[in-house]
Amino acid sequence: MAVSNPAEYSPKRNTSFVDWLNRHIKLIFILPSLIFVLAMMVFPIGYTVWLSFNEWNGSARQSPQGVGLSNYTNLLTADPRFWDSVLRTFLFSFGAVVAELLLGLGIALLLQGKFFGQNFIKTLILLPMVATPVAIGMAWLLMFEPTIGLLNALLRDIGIAPQPWLGSEQQALWSLVMVDVWQWTPMMALILLAGLTVLPEEPYEAARVDGASPRQRFFYLTLPLLMPTIVVATLLRSIDALKTFDIIYTMTRGGPGYATETINTYGYVQSFEYFKLGQASSLLVIFFAMVLGISLLFIQVRRRWGVQA
Repeated sequence: MAVSNPAEYSPKRNTSFVDWLNRHIKLIFILPSLIFVLAMMVFPIGYTVWLSFNEWNGSARQSPQGVGLSNYTNLLTADPRFWDSVLRTFLFSFGAVVAELLLGLGIALLLQGKFFGQNFIKTLILLPMVATPVAIGMAWLLMFEPTIGLLNALLRDIGIAPQPWLGSEQQALWSLVMVDVWQWTPMMALILLAGLTVLPEEPYEAARVDGASPRQRFFYLTLPLLMPTIVVATLLRSIDALKTFDIIYTMTRGGPGYATETINTYGYVQSFEYFKLGQASSLLVIFFAMVLGISLLFIQVRRRWGVQA
């Protein structure tokens, strides 16, 4: 039987197809996973953005009603509770990240040298990161308890009056910062310790020969050389701190009053207590834009310090 188009079965054409297949076989294998991951990212974000232009209470009997930009305008111009939650979110994140950076750098410098039990101590400081946030919140609730809590017992032992901690509108947010610092300082310390271990020795040897003091070596060598690692660690921890929800909701649920209500807890209340899903979606879109802007700012800082984003 005659072949209608012999060129389709030529060895040259088959060889070209095999070469193309060999060049792209890795992409072919990961393509299903890539499509799945993109779908799981794009659909929730796209649906949230679409829902932010609608008003819906989650009822199956009533479909979402389009309201345009009114959800955004109400949040930005007529909802002081939203702006208060934004301020608390950034206060919480800034306080936690700065304290974790300073403490983590100090711990990293202490762990940098060789000493007996170094590996055991490195393992020990990881324990706060192993526990679940809800378990950590419950444990710290017991320590913050005004009458029988461990912290007030220690304060009484040294002659200081017991504190209300989570029961005070002035202290509640900073008490949550304390918990966050306790939990995540080890991660900051390990990242900075990894950066310290790869710093070159030659500049330090030259500085010692020139008679530089330990303080001068730290401020003129260690900090500049470690700055790219500091920026990366600060970026990762800042994004995570801005998203903190579990510890805050477990310990205070945004109280007392609204003293610890952040964007995340306010979005939860709008969604699952007030059932204003459209307004909650617009809040999350604004929050996403804020986090994205901060991330881009940190990326520019990374490039400033000679690290490719």
